[in-house]
Amino acid sequence: MFFAPPNATQPDEEPIRQQSKDSTISEFVKVAALTDIPAGASKLVEVNQVRVALFNLDGEIHAIEDVCTHDGGPLVEGTIVNECQVQCPRHGARFDIRTGAALSFPAFEATNTYAVQVKDGEVWIERPE
Repeated sequence: MFFAPPNATQPDEEPIRQQSKDSTISEFVKVAALTDIPAGASKLVEVNQVRVALFNLDGEIHAIEDVCTHDGGPLVEGTIVNECQVQCPRHGARFDIRTGAALSFPAFEATNTYAVQVKDGEVWIERPE
């Protein structure tokens, strides 16, 4: 059985919808206050039973699925390196926080990313499916 950590959040607000470039409608859900994620920090949230790691890279918020594709390690607990990469705490695989791309062995597969919007000091992410 999975229990979300105490700092994981569940949105309680109505989603906002936005049409993307490919003509699909995306739903965004509020997941955190911008002040919850200082520059250089990360925060774990959960939406639709998907763990999402939020990272603040010099004031820009990025959202990736909180899973190392090598063995399921928690990326939110990893170290930010080279200003835009997260290193998995288990075996050292690195992922680009901006794109989710796997950058080093032992991971070969990218992790999912989610679009982010910051409005009025609140962080909204594309709802994971």
